[in-house]
Amino acid sequence: MCAYRSIEWRDGVVRMLDQRLLPQQVVYRDYTDSRGVAQAIRDMVIRGAPAIGAAAAYGLALAAYHDPQGDIGALKGALEDAAAILRQARPTAVNLFYAIDRVMEVVHSSTSSSPVELSTRVLHLAQAIAYEDVRTNRNIGMNALPLVPQDAIFIHHCNTGALATVDYGTAVGIIRCAHENGRKVFVYVDETRPRLQGARLTAWELRELGIPHAVIVDGASGAIMKTRHVDLVTVGCDRVAANGDTANKIGTYNLALVARAHNVPFYVAAPTTTIDLSIPTGEQIPIEERDGREIAVIGSESILPEGTEIVNLAFDVTPAGYITAIITEEGIAYPPYTESLPVIVAKAAERRRYEIV
Repeated sequence: MCAYRSIEWRDGVVRMLDQRLLPQQVVYRDYTDSRGVAQAIRDMVIRGAPAIGAAAAYGLALAAYHDPQGDIGALKGALEDAAAILRQARPTAVNLFYAIDRVMEVVHSSTSSSPVELSTRVLHLAQAIAYEDVRTNRNIGMNALPLVPQDAIFIHHCNTGALATVDYGTAVGIIRCAHENGRKVFVYVDETRPRLQGARLTAWELRELGIPHAVIVDGASGAIMKTRHVDLVTVGCDRVAANGDTANKIGTYNLALVARAHNVPFYVAAPTTTIDLSIPTGEQIPIEERDGREIAVIGSESILPEGTEIVNLAFDVTPAGYITAIITEEGIAYPPYTESLPVIVAKAAERRRYEIV
């Protein structure tokens, strides 16, 4: 476990590490209601699909924990309102909707007349979702280990470590697992414009873990692959369509194209909660467009001529044809993904059926 946690529950308070301030400051924010949690997700106090899912579940737990009505009908109404607010926080990361749906299924199916009992069940499920994320990430790392050579040079995009999850990490978790299991690893870290999650967050995490690395500008990946040896690319994801098309931080598609041009394996780390079999292709994945000031302003300085038009897509979709494999906690999916992904999702669903929350 890391000494830092992206999110945790503390007696009716959800505490988040404010990732906007890293690496200069390590500051934690406390939230006591679902509106505050939703705003934290929108403002990217917390980010990363798995961490957002845990935050949404904890946001519902706050709504139940602090409900003053003492009436089961009022409590369910408060949870419905909180769920509606949280659903609006970010559109692309399917983990957010998965966590909300999972909690609200318990709410809708409850026949208890005790608000205390239902509130307790909601909290226990939120905590179980958080715990499950940590276990999932560790399993992803172990499943990927056979794909990592003894001397491994990675390129990694955005941030997918403990900061993007509840703990351990997905794609960075693969790198971390290899490091912890005796592989000699080195990581080229894409800076990941415009919010610099690679330069600010991944580099900070790798330093904390003692993993050798170097930050490169996003546009340098082709030159790095051409002039220096690279063994594999690892990225995370915010949603995977049924055919394997994958939405991830903007710039991932470019990196996949470059990897294909240089015959470098391109791996996606994907908890099964990010696999959305309800949508056939990546064309149906909603892509968030964020405030243009993220591109136009660095620090307090505007870098664009006044009046310049800005398109700030937060994510892009990498077609399945450019993805070597999708690594999950239940195993590795290979093409054709329309056949391999349903098998893996079914395995995850079967496992959860027998887990007691």
